[in-house]
Amino acid sequence: MRAAAVDGALAGAVGSVALNVVSYLDMVVRARPESSTPQASAGRLAEVAGIDLGPQETAANRRSGLGPVLGYGLGIAAGAVFALFVGDRRPPRPVEVAILGGGVMTLSDGSMTALGVTRPRSWTRSDWLADLVPHLAYGLAASASWRRLRRR
Repeated sequence: MRAAAVDGALAGAVGSVALNVVSYLDMVVRARPESSTPQASAGRLAEVAGIDLGPQETAANRRSGLGPVLGYGLGIAAGAVFALFVGDRRPPRPVEVAILGGGVMTLSDGSMTALGVTRPRSWTRSDWLADLVPHLAYGLAASASWRRLRRR
């Protein structure tokens, strides 16, 4: 079971890279700015946990680093949890992609909503698409990696 969790974590790491690459490509294609929600989430999480990130400039730099680290951590942990959840079962690939991509999307959007960083009910169709596509990339890459690592 431990090896499966490690393989799942590795698959989650690959999925996280895919999610970020697709997000950055979206920024290039649509000339959109980088999202501020990862840094805002990191700042809000530190605030809720009672962690002082330092003076304003220092805190901004720490939030800039913590945001992506939290995202990678969530993606890696989601892969490990997926591995423990499926065990030796082999769900169909579309189910794996939906569980992985949808799960990470739900966790990230849900945590940002709970922290008061975003309000998905106010998102436009374009906002939803910009969120869905990278998470689909996460699911596809994590699923492909998981299957490659768990070949029998």
